[in-house]
Amino acid sequence: MSLIYNFIMIKYSRKGSGFMVVVFGGAFNPPTIAHKDMYYLVEAKFGFDYFIYLPVSNKYRKSNLINDSYRIAMLELLIKDLPKARISLLEVGDQQYLGTYESLLRIKEEYQQEIAFVIGSDNLLLMKKWIKAESLIREFKFIVVNRNNQDALEIIANNSLLKEFKHNFKILPGFNQYISSTAFRETLDDSLVTKEVFQYIMKKDLYRGN
Repeated sequence: MSLIYNFIMIKYSRKGSGFMVVVFGGAFNPPTIAHKDMYYLVEAKFGFDYFIYLPVSNKYRKSNLINDSYRIAMLELLIKDLPKARISLLEVGDQQYLGTYESLLRIKEEYQQEIAFVIGSDNLLLMKKWIKAESLIREFKFIVVNRNNQDALEIIANNSLLKEFKHNFKILPGFNQYISSTAFRETLDDSLVTKEVFQYIMKKDLYRGN
């Protein structure tokens, strides 16, 4: 377990299960220790029945995104000791990128439970550009992780769409995590990923050209 996890367990006392299913979407290119620590953070603060990692497909236009199969294999290594974690291949299997709203609708239909989507505070202002943004914000809950010392509550208060549905946002303060997939791709620093993920990257000769 990481030092961040130890910090989380000291800082937060679990307050019962606030959400049944938590969905954490992303490129996971590669999955880092921060992606794993998010599981522990949300579990400690809210609790959940399932924590679903939702990797975006190669069909999503994002530079430097390696093949789906590599990212899925690394996610499987990342979550092997996380008992409530699952990987959803919904977006990987889609013929085109349909957006977060459609993905959450399908996950809700599958699990028949309340869904909460993890989002970084830096993405709050971008949500209005997402596919079916208003329906997404109106119908689902969000766990907002403060990033880069941003004030998520202030961002929500100053945005008319977010403010209207502010009851759907739960804030996780105090998690200013600077570990990122980009940082790993630029440095190949093995401290940013788990040992198993790093070994896989070396074996498959990934990210050497970045």
